[in-house]
Amino acid sequence: MDDQVSYVQFVNVQKSYDGETLVVKDLNLAVEQGEFVTLLGPSGSGKTTCLMMLAGFETATHGEIILDGAPINNVSPHKREIGMVFQNYALFPHMTVSENLAFPLRVRKLPASEIDSRVEQALSMVQLGGFGNRLPGNLSGGQQQRVAVARALVFRPKLVLMDEPLGALDKQLREQMQFEIKHIHENLGVTVIYVTHDQSEALTMSNRIAVFNDGIIQQLAPPGDLYERPENAFVAQFIGENNVLFGNVLDVSNGTCNVRVADGNVVKATVVNIEGVGKDTTLSLRPERVVIDPEPGSCSTIVRASVEEVIYLGDHIRTRVNLCGHDDFIIKIPNAHGHVNLEYGEVIEVGWDHQDCRALDATKKLIHWISSIDCNVQNWPWVQQKCSRTFSSLFTPSAISSKLIV
Repeated sequence: MDDQVSYVQFVNVQKSYDGETLVVKDLNLAVEQGEFVTLLGPSGSGKTTCLMMLAGFETATHGEIILDGAPINNVSPHKREIGMVFQNYALFPHMTVSENLAFPLRVRKLPASEIDSRVEQALSMVQLGGFGNRLPGNLSGGQQQRVAVARALVFRPKLVLMDEPLGALDKQLREQMQFEIKHIHENLGVTVIYVTHDQSEALTMSNRIAVFNDGIIQQLAPPGDLYERPENAFVAQFIGENNVLFGNVLDVSNGTCNVRVADGNVVKATVVNIEGVGKDTTLSLRPERVVIDPEPGSCSTIVRASVEEVIYLGDHIRTRVNLCGHDDFIIKIPNAHGHVNLEYGEVIEVGWDHQDCRALDATKKLIHWISSIDCNVQNWPWVQQKCSRTFSSLFTPSAISSKLIV
C-alpha cells in the first residue's frame, strides 16, 4: 500500500465466525477523508461484516483497521467517534425528535446551549425544522430516516456508516432520500461508508464503489468506470443490465480478439480479462450500446436477430431478441421522436462496436451457452471441444438436452 496513510484503512483484514471459513478474505481498502464509498454486493458477500468491524460491533480475526491515523481494533465502539445509520432507524420511541438528536450530545456532556443549537441546525439540515416536538411514531418512514441521519451527524463524527438505510422505504421515497443523502454529504464533506445491495443507490451517491463477492473486493472504482469498464464477468453482471455471450477465443491482436459464439458467428471484442487463444470467455455488452439496422461497415460486429418480446417502459422500449444462440439478449431503444418500432417475430440486423463489447473471464453461466445448443449426441464432441474441460466433464448430453441444467 502507499506510504501515505488514508483516513480509513483496512490492512490485510480477515474475518471468520467459526475459525474455519473466512467471510472476509485479506481485505485491503483505503478511503480518503471526505469520500463517499459504497460497499456493494449480494447477500453474504462480506460487505456488512466489514462495516460492523469498522463500527466495532465485530472483531477482526486478522489484520488492522485504521481510522484517522490510529489503529482502532481494540477501541470500544462508543469511543471511535463514528456515527451509525441503520435500516430500522433505531430511534428511541419514547423520546421526541429533538430529544433523539440531543441524546448523543448529552452523553458527551456538551453545554445545554450548544446542544440546542446543534439540534436546531441538524433539523434544518434534514428539512424537519418544525418536527422537533413530535415522537418518531408520528413520522413517516422517510421522516424517521431523516432523523436517523441527523442523529448520526449531530455530534460531528469522524466517520458516518450507513447500513442499508433506505431498504425499508418505497421506491419513490428511496430515490428521493438518495439525493438528499448525497447533497448532505456534499455540503458537509463528511466521510461516509455506505452498505447496500442496490446498485442504483451505489451509482447515484458514491464517489467510489467497492463491489464485493465471496468476501473479496472484485473491483473498486468510480461509478462511471465500474459501469463502463468492468474488470470481470461478476462485476459486469452485477452492475446495471448486461448482455452476455459465451464463446471461445480464436485470436488476439492489438488489444482486441475474435470470439466464436454459440451459433458459429465470430464477434470482435476488447480484450480485458481472458486466459488466451483457445480459451473460453464471457462477452459483456450493455443493452443501450446495441444499434438496430446499422449501416454496412459502421459496426465491428453485425448479426441477425429475431424479436422475441417488446415491452414499453416509458423512457425506453425494452426489446428481447434471439441472436448468436441466446434468446435473452436485451436491446434498449430510447423513446425518442422517430424511434424504430419493432414487432414480435420480426427479423432484424443489430450491431455494436468492439470497444463496447468486453471479453472477460469465463463463468459458470457458460452452462447457459451449452444449454442453448442443440446438444444431441452428434453435436456433443463439438461442445466438448469448444468448452473448457471443467464444464464438458461436468455435464452430459442427456442432462443438458433434458433441460436438467438451467
